[in-house]
Amino acid sequence: MNINDIKKYSKNSYEKIFFDYELKKTNWFNIGGKARIYFKPETLQELIEFLKLYNDRGKLFVIGAGSNILFQDGLFNGVVIKLGKNFSNFSLLNYNTVVAGSGASDRQLSEFSLENNIGGFEFLSCIPGTIGGGLRMNSGCFNREFKDILISVQAIDKFGKVLTIPRNKIKFAYRTSNLPEDIIFLSATFQSYKKNKNLIKKKINSLKNKKELAQPTRIKTGGSTFKNPVGQSNKKVWELIKESVPLDIKFGDAAISHKHCNFLINKKNAKFKDMKKLINFVKDQVFSKTRIKLDLEIILVE
Repeated sequence: MNINDIKKYSKNSYEKIFFDYELKKTNWFNIGGKARIYFKPETLQELIEFLKLYNDRGKLFVIGAGSNILFQDGLFNGVVIKLGKNFSNFSLLNYNTVVAGSGASDRQLSEFSLENNIGGFEFLSCIPGTIGGGLRMNSGCFNREFKDILISVQAIDKFGKVLTIPRNKIKFAYRTSNLPEDIIFLSATFQSYKKNKNLIKKKINSLKNKKELAQPTRIKTGGSTFKNPVGQSNKKVWELIKESVPLDIKFGDAAISHKHCNFLINKKNAKFKDMKKLINFVKDQVFSKTRIKLDLEIILVE
């Protein structure tokens, strides 16, 4: 990575490029060190110019809401990109198609659907991420996932080339897909349908109530830490953890939520190493008791 080229470019983009940027404030765990470069483009042209300048010369990571990211404590010697507000717009086409910017939150799309009397997006009110993150993870809850509503994805590759990927070219599975790791999502086109506003609101409220009863809120967490062991067990991952792990275990300020034991929490000032120790402890305990290997749902950036 030629840092001098980036610094020269930054003179014309001083409000969008930052050096040695604190990552702790970008994620819900409130954990992390610094990014060598942090870039927040506001337009597609700015993003294209930057990618062509960077030219795939080092590590690059795109962050959305930061709701399922755990950053290392040291220096991330690369670029972290967070798309600006202009990547968070919505367009409604004839009630059966919605285009959503990848930087918009899932909750915002749910609210947009309510305002415009369109159904199919109620479950997004309970997912604390962005459209881009949902595409990457095939996020979902209450038996609905991104794959169920997607028509196509608009993205840009690491060299600045814009492309469209139709749904029939994407293979989705539980919390994953075959979408290339090195593309940046720009927007997504979703299928929708006209629906009575009161019915939409009733559905959203019902789902939110279910979530609030089962999951902790207003704490430092990355949400569901591990994926459900699909194909290995009929039990949910929280059941395996509850049966296998002493829930009072702590490493520094990294602890297990007693409300939902698949949520690991930062009680105050946990470090990356503390959270990673807790993650490995839970995995080891579950495997020791059940012979089931847990896979992470959160993303570790080391």
